[in-house]
Amino acid sequence: MKIKKYSFWTLVLAAVLASCNEKTETTVEEKNEAQVVIDSLKNVYAPDGRVALFDFEAKKETDGFNIEGETNLPEAAKDLENTLNQKGIKYTANIQTLPDAEGLENQTMGVIKISVANLREEPRHAAQLVTQTTLGMPVKVYKKQGSWYYIQTPDGYLAWVDYGGIQNMTKEQFADWKSKDKLIYLNPYGKSLKSAKNNAEVVSDLVAGDILELTAEQGNFYEIAYPDGRTAFVPKTDAKPYKTWLADLDVDGEELVMTGEKLMGLPYLWGGTSPKGVDCSGFTKTVYFLNGMVIPRDASQQVHTGVLVDSTRNFENLVAGDLLFFGRPATDSTKERVIHVGMWIGDHKFIHSMGDVHISTMDTTATDFDEYNYNRYLRTKRILNEKDKGLQYLKDEDIFTE
Repeated sequence: MKIKKYSFWTLVLAAVLASCNEKTETTVEEKNEAQVVIDSLKNVYAPDGRVALFDFEAKKETDGFNIEGETNLPEAAKDLENTLNQKGIKYTANIQTLPDAEGLENQTMGVIKISVANLREEPRHAAQLVTQTTLGMPVKVYKKQGSWYYIQTPDGYLAWVDYGGIQNMTKEQFADWKSKDKLIYLNPYGKSLKSAKNNAEVVSDLVAGDILELTAEQGNFYEIAYPDGRTAFVPKTDAKPYKTWLADLDVDGEELVMTGEKLMGLPYLWGGTSPKGVDCSGFTKTVYFLNGMVIPRDASQQVHTGVLVDSTRNFENLVAGDLLFFGRPATDSTKERVIHVGMWIGDHKFIHSMGDVHISTMDTTATDFDEYNYNRYLRTKRILNEKDKGLQYLKDEDIFTE
C-alpha cells in the first residue's frame, strides 16, 4: 500500500483552510419580537393552514419593523395590531384582510359552474391538485391572480380555481341564486341535454352531487339552469328536486354502504373528491355528502370529528358507516401521522380508495386479509348523527337554498 507523504507546511495550510470553512459565527441574531407575535397568533387563529389564512412576515428596519401579509380572518388582523401596540413594538404595516372586494369588483361569492372543478395549491394548472368541488357548490372568493381565484369551500378548504370553473357573484347575486329552487343529480355519471329528448345534443357531463337550478318540468325531464345561465334538461330518473331529496333523507349505515358500493372500482386520484376519481378521504367525504353531510376534507382532519369507537382492533364494536383511520402512531420523538381512511361496511370488512375503490377485510383468517392496513390501523371514529363543529348536516345548515 502506498502512503502519501505531506510536508509540514502543507499540513499547516490544510488546517488553516479547514478552520476557515467552519462556522465561526458567535453572534446571535437579534430576536424579531414582531415575528414572535405573528407566529404566536398564527398558532391560535390558523393552526391548520388548509382552512385558515394568516400569512405575515416582519422585517427589521432602523426604526422598527415592517409587517406585510394577508389573512381571511378580520379578528386575527385586529388582534395582531392590538398585540403589537400593547407590547410597545414599533412597526409599519401593510395588512391585507381578505376578501379583496375592490380587486374582485365586489364579486366575493361564487358558485361552481362545471360538473367537477379541480382546486389547486397554487394558481397554475401544473400545481398540485388538493381537492375538487362539484357543480352548484357555493364558495367564498377572496382574491384574484391572473385568471385564477382563491376560494374557500363550505368545508373550509382554501385553494385556487381557474376562471372556467366558477361563476363569480356579488352578495346580492348569490342571494338571488340561493333563493331559487334546486335539483340534485344522483347518478354517478350522466349528462344534461339541450332538449327534453333522450337523443338530444349534450350540454355538459354531470356527476352525483351536482346541484342545479330547477326551473320547470317537461314530461319525463326536469328543466334546469346552470349558475352561468345555460339551460338544459335531465331525465327525472337521474335526479330529484333538492328539497324533496333532503326531506326524504333517513340516513343509516346501510345507506352509506350502498352509496359507497356504487363507487366500486373508481380510480384513486390524489386530491379527488368526486365520482371522477377519489383519494381515500375524498371517497369518505363523497359518500357522506351524498347522504346529506359535509365533513372535513382530509383524513387528518376527519379523525378529529365524531366519537371514538375503537383503538385496540376490537372490531366487534364497529357499525356500518364508521370511519377507520390508519397511519403511524406517535412516539417519544414523533407526532402521530394519519394518512389513510376507510369506511366500515360490516362482517370485518371496510371499503376504501387505495389504488381504486374496493373492499378489504380485517379478518386475519381470510385468504384476502389486508395485513398491511391491519398493521397500520390507528382507531375508528363514528360521525353519523354526531354533533361536532367539523360536521355539517344539510338539513340543519342548507348551503344551497334559503
